[in-house]
Amino acid sequence: MLELVEEHRCFGGVQRIYKHESESIGLPMRFSVFLPAAASAAKVPALFYLAGLTCTEETFPIKAGAQRYAAEHGIALIAPDTSPRGADIPGEKDAWDFGVGAGFYVDATREPWSKHYRMYSYVTQDLRSAVLADLPVREDRLGIFGHSMGGHGALVLALRNPDLFKSVSAFAPIAAPSQCPWGVKAFSGYLGDDREAWKQYDASELVRGDSASRFANGILIDQGLGDQFLAEQLHPDIFERNAREAGRNVTVRRHEGYDHGYFFISTFVGEHVAHHARVLCA
Repeated sequence: MLELVEEHRCFGGVQRIYKHESESIGLPMRFSVFLPAAASAAKVPALFYLAGLTCTEETFPIKAGAQRYAAEHGIALIAPDTSPRGADIPGEKDAWDFGVGAGFYVDATREPWSKHYRMYSYVTQDLRSAVLADLPVREDRLGIFGHSMGGHGALVLALRNPDLFKSVSAFAPIAAPSQCPWGVKAFSGYLGDDREAWKQYDASELVRGDSASRFANGILIDQGLGDQFLAEQLHPDIFERNAREAGRNVTVRRHEGYDHGYFFISTFVGEHVAHHARVLCA
């Protein structure tokens, strides 16, 4: 059961925030939804957007400016929160890159995180089921994209679930988390020290598999060359190299001067929505 928290008229459609109970998380979760005008007459395709570190379900709809493009294509936009809230785990608010606001879209296996920090199952099961049950969204026309930590999440969720998500793209993703400080910290804390277990959540490992060939429009990544996190944290070159060696259809576009923030995302978000629309609206 979805509880409507707020609603606003937006580009002929509605922008909403919902709250619901999550079985996977064991706590209430919030997510935002933009429904285009077309959704008042029929079920529409939908794009799931996964946000980055410190963000909430409000960040993307407020900052990205994607509703204009989604309205033009008749696509819904769904953006969940980035972690559980209210788990009351000691230390969960001590760092901005681990714990609250930093769920990394994994199912934690290490105590005390394993009880509530299950964002992988939340997005693929609870959120998806709630959206399909209560909103005018087509089950066979779902895509996924995201930014930074959420770009990592989008790539991983798509590559592991090509039957659920028909299209995928990312902005400045943490593309090889097993090889960067953010990822090593998160994976060690949530999953433990077995690096083999990390591979199931590392897009640069997953892109070698057959699932990467199942996206009709390929995988699109945009990366700013003025991004302060590019050299140490993001490593799109590793993802691109592994994809190329495996013969996968991946496009990494590099943009001079653009940084890691939402000015960058808002510049190219229309092209990402169009990338998905070519598959979801076909």
